[in-house]
Amino acid sequence: MTPPATNWPSLRVSDWTATRDTLHMWTQIVGKIRMAHAPLINHWWQVTLYVSARGLTTSAVPYRAGAFEIEFDFVGHRLEVRSSDGGTRSFPLRPMPVAEFYTRILHALDELGIEAPITPHPNEVEPAIPFAEDHDHHSYDQEAAALFWRQLLQANRVMGEFRSHFVGKVSPVHFFWGAMDLACTRFSGRSAPPHPGGAPNCGDWVMVEGYSRELSSCGFWPGGGEEGAFYAYAYPEPDGFAEYPVGPEGAYFSSEFKQFLLPYEAVRTAPDPDRAVSEFLHSTYEAAAVRGHWDRASLEDDPFRWDGTSSPRGASK
Repeated sequence: MTPPATNWPSLRVSDWTATRDTLHMWTQIVGKIRMAHAPLINHWWQVTLYVSARGLTTSAVPYRAGAFEIEFDFVGHRLEVRSSDGGTRSFPLRPMPVAEFYTRILHALDELGIEAPITPHPNEVEPAIPFAEDHDHHSYDQEAAALFWRQLLQANRVMGEFRSHFVGKVSPVHFFWGAMDLACTRFSGRSAPPHPGGAPNCGDWVMVEGYSRELSSCGFWPGGGEEGAFYAYAYPEPDGFAEYPVGPEGAYFSSEFKQFLLPYEAVRTAPDPDRAVSEFLHSTYEAAAVRGHWDRASLEDDPFRWDGTSSPRGASK
């Protein structure tokens, strides 16, 4: 059953820009802590955060013979740090400068015996104010943070269903703190030309790794529309991609961002928001796969292929 439209909350970007930009810096700090301890996985998949039942989490981060987890709890509005040896530390999420957040999380980790050797400034933003010196970003609106998380909950759910139709190489649905977006990426299996880079305060080699294989990516981020936007792009972009017909009504190709966009407000006000997002994800992927001549027969399958069966297809009885 499709959830009611009220499950897709309204949150105007202009109403929470200060909180969004502060939270962006906080997630960069937490993401960099994860990156410092997790081994490299193709396309930087080891650095991401994940939507949880209460906010955003690192999931379990390996540390020595154990693990730890950091979670933004947007229900109780706390930053939670939990260690596999039973240790916990937390502090409230409230208006505070990035510099204070940085000091507090490092102190919490230190009390748990966890080292955090990170690059102490943000990436993919301009200017890149060092965390310890950032007193410009200091806002935290609890209601806005909770609404953003609920937007992510809905996007994560529908994108997860979309992901289930693909049996080739495909990323998790995960949150990239560099650009502050929720993303899921499918791969054709072919290599791609080296990415030219160009992201602010981010080495070109980062993008070369991220885009080393031909891909079709989609996601949601709090920009590109009055209430944020769903997006989709291909790398390398095949001929005819931008002109490919996609849905639903309201979706369009942005020459500014070089990708398809579907404003969140068009989704929220649609008769069936889930269906609107699903149509956008499937049709924009089709634009990449058809124009890029992907081997779709070997990459796609029906996620309901096991329904009504007692054993896998082809298994011996």
